[in-house]
Amino acid sequence: MLGLAAGVIWAAVAPRALLQQVAHGEAQVVNAETSAFIAADAWFCLIAAVGGAITGVVGYRLLVRRAGWPAAAGLILGALAAALLALWTGENIGLGTYNHLLATSPDGTFFRASLTLGAKSALALWPGLVCIVILVAEYGGRRPDEPEGSDVGMGGAHSP
Repeated sequence: MLGLAAGVIWAAVAPRALLQQVAHGEAQVVNAETSAFIAADAWFCLIAAVGGAITGVVGYRLLVRRAGWPAAAGLILGALAAALLALWTGENIGLGTYNHLLATSPDGTFFRASLTLGAKSALALWPGLVCIVILVAEYGGRRPDEPEGSDVGMGGAHSP
């Protein structure tokens, strides 16, 4: 569900490049130096980072502390699925309109390009942040004076 919402948000806020129809079914970018493609990728990265942080914190607090590494693995795979779903949703919103305009517009017509993710490596950001949040939460909260296998809290006796 979070991936679907992320895709809708990405489609709503990401800029699209301005195109001009030059022939039937063919359009070119009006401004070759447009930053719309980079800005769309940056918006995806920002949304994926927020999604990864939310998924990591909530998933750790509700699942990983109780169920251990199987829950962490499931959370990371779920984050990858959410990133792919966000990509698919964002790219498909408005794609039908773009294809219709490309097929039916007369030459010289201006319209916006469909949304695409140029930096496919951004898909690793969501599961990557989930991994980082889980690792920091799991290992960052340990006190240096408590060894990993200490008996403190298991009957009150501490063996040296």
